Amino acid sequence: MKKDTIEDILPLIEKPSRYLGNEINSVIKDIEKVRLHFALAFPDVYEIGMSHFGMQILYHILNEQHHIAAERVYAPGSDLAAQLQSSGIFLSSLETRTPLSEFDIIGFSLLYEMNYTNVLMMLDLAGIPFYASERNASHPVIIAGGPCTVNPEPVADFFDALVIGDGESVIVELSRIWMAWKDGGGKDKNTLLRDWSKIEGVYVPSFFEPVYDGPDFKELSFRHDDYRKVCRAIEPDLDQTAFPDTPVVPYGRPIHDRLRLEVARGCTRGCRFCQAGMIYRPVRERSVHNLMNLTEHSIAATGYDDISLLALSTGDYGCLSELMQNLFHCYASENIALSFPSFRAGTLSPEIMSLVKQVRKTGFTIAPEAGSERLRAVINKNISEQEIFDTVSAAFALGWKLIKFYFMIGLPTETEEDRQAIVDLVKRIRRKLKSDGYRPNINVSIGTFIPKSHVPFQWSPQISLAESQKIIFDLKRQLKMPGIEFKWQKPELSFLEGLWARGDRRLSRLLETAYRKGCCFDGWSDRFDYPLWEAAIHETGVDIDYFTTRARSVAEPLPWDHIDTGISKEFLISEYENALAAAPSADCRFGECQGCGVCDFDRIKPVYLAADAKPVAISDQKETGSARTANSSFPGLEMRCEIIYSKTGAARFFGHLEMVNIFTRAIRRTGLKIKFTEGFHPKPKLSFHNPLPVGMESEEESFYITFREFADCEEILMLMNRQLPAGLLVTGCAKIASSKRPLLSDIADYRVTIPEELDASKISAFNDASQWLLTRTTKKGRKKQINLKESVLNITKTSPGTLHLTLKSAEGLSVRPADVIQSVFQLTDTTIRLSEFIKEKQTPEPSQK
Repeated sequence: MKKDTIEDILPLIEKPSRYLGNEINSVIKDIEKVRLHFALAFPDVYEIGMSHFGMQILYHILNEQHHIAAERVYAPGSDLAAQLQSSGIFLSSLETRTPLSEFDIIGFSLLYEMNYTNVLMMLDLAGIPFYASERNASHPVIIAGGPCTVNPEPVADFFDALVIGDGESVIVELSRIWMAWKDGGGKDKNTLLRDWSKIEGVYVPSFFEPVYDGPDFKELSFRHDDYRKVCRAIEPDLDQTAFPDTPVVPYGRPIHDRLRLEVARGCTRGCRFCQAGMIYRPVRERSVHNLMNLTEHSIAATGYDDISLLALSTGDYGCLSELMQNLFHCYASENIALSFPSFRAGTLSPEIMSLVKQVRKTGFTIAPEAGSERLRAVINKNISEQEIFDTVSAAFALGWKLIKFYFMIGLPTETEEDRQAIVDLVKRIRRKLKSDGYRPNINVSIGTFIPKSHVPFQWSPQISLAESQKIIFDLKRQLKMPGIEFKWQKPELSFLEGLWARGDRRLSRLLETAYRKGCCFDGWSDRFDYPLWEAAIHETGVDIDYFTTRARSVAEPLPWDHIDTGISKEFLISEYENALAAAPSADCRFGECQGCGVCDFDRIKPVYLAADAKPVAISDQKETGSARTANSSFPGLEMRCEIIYSKTGAARFFGHLEMVNIFTRAIRRTGLKIKFTEGFHPKPKLSFHNPLPVGMESEEESFYITFREFADCEEILMLMNRQLPAGLLVTGCAKIASSKRPLLSDIADYRVTIPEELDASKISAFNDASQWLLTRTTKKGRKKQINLKESVLNITKTSPGTLHLTLKSAEGLSVRPADVIQSVFQLTDTTIRLSEFIKEKQTPEPSQK
């Protein structure tokens, strides 16, 4: 069976909805009418990429420009990648299915070094040469941004340009210059890159050439005297920076499936290991008024029921109490929760604690990083053991049941006593919780310290792989006790991450070799293959210890010295020396400027906001949490309805739970008032009937829903259809009694289309058989035989490849039509997956009319 498009392949894929591209708030433009076609590429699967809000920001900014069409592409899962390769189909965008090779610009998000092989995989599946030197003006321009670009050298050979720092303004200027270049003929790529190099924050690797002295990096020579350093782009005012208020609402189960609000960017805590804390300076806070406006529009546009506040240190946000009060004030009536996964120890003020009582509780994360106060002073993690104890006690008192601790091993100056302090600290907290009457439920996660660029510890050695393995398993042994779950990152993975974090261009061939050997999705523990990496390292002659376990002199030239993040090298050296002396440094938010160098105190400066006690007015604040609860209703107006809908076309790829989520959010977006269940985690009063398997269409399905206010059925039907994706259509709505239970028929008719001619004699063989056994494996792995003769009422061949099938449920056991057809006609799994199954509309019996 020839497969020509991704649509032909989707029935064969494990999670097909991740590739549909028609989510709510996705943007599909006529690409014939735009001047620039821009692909935003994320080198990991959809569920992870859709959880990265930076890509949503750029998607929003670019599509706001009427002459630009921005589309998304994510790393395909291994099943789709294999199908693309075997079918000769090129990787394409979600929105218009345009092959990546036909885009003008492809922009990758580089968030994690261990995703680098996925970049090559995506280029390979698109038929695009890996190296920038092998691409000409006929190819898309390949660029990248994200935190990994502050040391771009390990992947510099693969990109035409990289964005260093905030991308909101840079992406617009890159696009403007590209369109002007294209209008001028668009033949000389070097001209485009030269113009791009004049934009603050844009690095063009081909304008620099590495120089080595034997095994040592010496310098990057430059081609242009006016282009020797690249200064990080910084957005000075978040209130004036674009932020999406209609974010794309993902299908499936993304890692972070909620409304995310960036309350601040940057951190002043000064942890000496933390790259993010250095490269996102200075702190810039977003105003409560801005955040409340964003929330109002975003909730209406998405239907989310959960809000998460984003910042490197959310507890430091100056208006946190005011913001939380306003969010509770405006959204408690709709059961929209506020999620707080973590607080920095020592930031829980009494006022915040009183508000946190209302927050949805999951796991509470604390990151002491080191077990001893001495080592915390070395890394400038200025929290005391008492603050850790107080935060844990407060979290349990406020309702949290699970505490997650994160520690690092291999930190500079670490001793055996420091590692033992991790064990002792966890044991003391466990004893304290038990003595306070709580059941200890503690997760301890251990990671190996990885020195990164542009931090005070960039000169420090990383501990060896063998040492990391020994320490982790020794800690695991000591913390093996009830109430403690011990987790760790694979030491091999951390070791390789350290290689890429401080590598140079000599690693380019290693990356290609590793990919050619089969390395991909290296950040996934179940896909990471260290022996393959070892083989690639051996083949390319890379000395991994040179880049990882070797200590560096502060006078040594570094491959990333040409990247100016704003933090001066003198400051980093000073902090490195303070670390070796175990001398903490003050937080400039609360004290004097530490002279890191990032602020000019004119355009670039800290933006700290003071709290205002008054609630912020938003345009539609008709109800408040204090005035009405989520289940308040006007007397006599509560209404229960049966909603009839069809599920056809692309909607057949939605799983049942996924579809429930889609409908729930669609109803929220209509503004209709849903009634909720009682309890600590209220859920919408919504009951679906007869879950359908992924891949099956249906002409008629139904669910019951209770509204807490009266609404006209025709209006409900109209409002819901405006909010549903293609393939889901509400066809009816009727008010029903609150006591009515669904009348579920045990008989169903199906129309089945098979992509090959069927042998009618096999139907006769089935009809003539006294029994027809099908063996099923239960969830517990047991074998169970089912007699299909008890479930199949009729099989009729209506055309060479079409059947009509009637099934009934037997003794509470439901048989899927795919099982019947495969068993009777002995079809392959692939043929069954490529077949079309449509559940037909039931004709009601007289008693049901």
